[in-house]
Amino acid sequence: MSYSELQNGSDIRGIAMENETGAGINLTSKAAMDLGSAFALWLSARNDNRKVKIALGRDSRLTGQELLEAAACGITAQGHEVCDFGIASTPAMFMSTVLPSGDDDSTFDGSIMITASHLPYYRNGLKFFTKEGGLEKGDIKELTVIADEIADKENSSFSKNDSDIKSLEFMDTYASYLQAKIRDGAGKGDKPLEGLKIIVDAGNGAGGFFATKVLEPLGADITGSQFLEPDGRFPNHIPNPENKEAAASIKKATIDSGADLGIIFDTDVDRAGAVLPSGKTLTRNDLIAVLSMIALGEHPGTTIVTDSVTSDGLHDFIVSHGGKHKRFKRGYRNVIDESIRLNNEGIDSQLAIETSGHGAFKENFFLDDGAYLMVKLLIEMGKGRRLEEMISDLKEPKESDEIRFPVLADQIEGGDLQANGDRILKILEAAAGTTDGWSLPESNYEGVRINTDKEHGDGWLLLRKSLHEPIMPLNIESNSKGGNLIMATKLKEILASEITLDQSPLDAFIKK
Repeated sequence: MSYSELQNGSDIRGIAMENETGAGINLTSKAAMDLGSAFALWLSARNDNRKVKIALGRDSRLTGQELLEAAACGITAQGHEVCDFGIASTPAMFMSTVLPSGDDDSTFDGSIMITASHLPYYRNGLKFFTKEGGLEKGDIKELTVIADEIADKENSSFSKNDSDIKSLEFMDTYASYLQAKIRDGAGKGDKPLEGLKIIVDAGNGAGGFFATKVLEPLGADITGSQFLEPDGRFPNHIPNPENKEAAASIKKATIDSGADLGIIFDTDVDRAGAVLPSGKTLTRNDLIAVLSMIALGEHPGTTIVTDSVTSDGLHDFIVSHGGKHKRFKRGYRNVIDESIRLNNEGIDSQLAIETSGHGAFKENFFLDDGAYLMVKLLIEMGKGRRLEEMISDLKEPKESDEIRFPVLADQIEGGDLQANGDRILKILEAAAGTTDGWSLPESNYEGVRINTDKEHGDGWLLLRKSLHEPIMPLNIESNSKGGNLIMATKLKEILASEITLDQSPLDAFIKK
């Protein structure tokens, strides 16, 4: 197997242990060793071929420690230095390249995070960082080529050598960085969160540190926090702010404990969501709105870059508060890269955020960091502001749904999923010009977006190709009750003869 089969965009992802699905293991210890070796060689070549220092961290997955040790072995086999951070967050692994730490107060040349984010327990992966940020798709492709060459030359399995691996409690350094941000931002002394009850749901992932190492030292009452202990079986719920069971769990805990704020992280803490005392959730459009208000308060007129499925109400909210809003392609790296591009062109853009909760501030290295997003909320609370009042004029849609069409590859002539997706999008785009009440927006960066008048849906729909899966997702939003059904029914007419899509999810939605 070529290691290129493990590439998932800008990450490495694979199946790391036996599981109930019957799918075979492809992210082995040998793979982690070879990819660790490849990263060391790649990184050294970009640093005048000198000896480099690489940090390794992992989330709570059951296979994390073994894969970390294997990657460490690969790095030391190439003559480079390794430091084991143990359980850490993905953003912290990047920060190890910019925050001084350890006995010599130096930074790391690069880092690797062993994680598969919110995916099931049996999957795992590797994320790679340098001081410039996360590696891009092209960089990962280079790594897999180097790793393939290493695998061809070295067929032996890895052997652990603890003497070559140092350890460091870097999460203390990272937590101190977050504490300082809140203290400086709130301007209320050593304990700016005193008198506030703030709870955390870490979902047994890597986010428990935020309660004990950030909130509690700042004076917050964290009683009622739950699932802070790392457990790679994820016995309570999936660590994912968008998961319905997880969202219900943190909502209940927030209300039951009488908390001023409930915070929920995904497994590796690059995403987050929150719950207000009323039980209202701050995710998707609501979270983007609060963070946009903070960005606009600090940088009036700045451009907020979001993904393509944010609501019209959010767009109007940002504009009404003096900001500019640019919808861009889905995928957090796409959104962040577009914000960086705007800044490089002289257009101020302080915040890039996807509806999934991946968000990055310019002031924080454009790092998608769920903990840092919560820091920005906590600064406002430390100042005495009420988060719900900050978005009281945000207009929310009456209906918002996502329907995912599985693509039937065996029905596609020639088997080209991308070309087939483009063909379907052209059919929909053409239909928009002949359908009453439908119109195309002046600009659109992904898929086909259609606006509908009040009589024909009172909202919009967006059909696009998935970034990584053989599906075509459809998002529909209406400002009127029943509007989504009107749009879905019309779309069904347009796609009625399309045999390359499994339309049963659309049929089920219409019948419901």
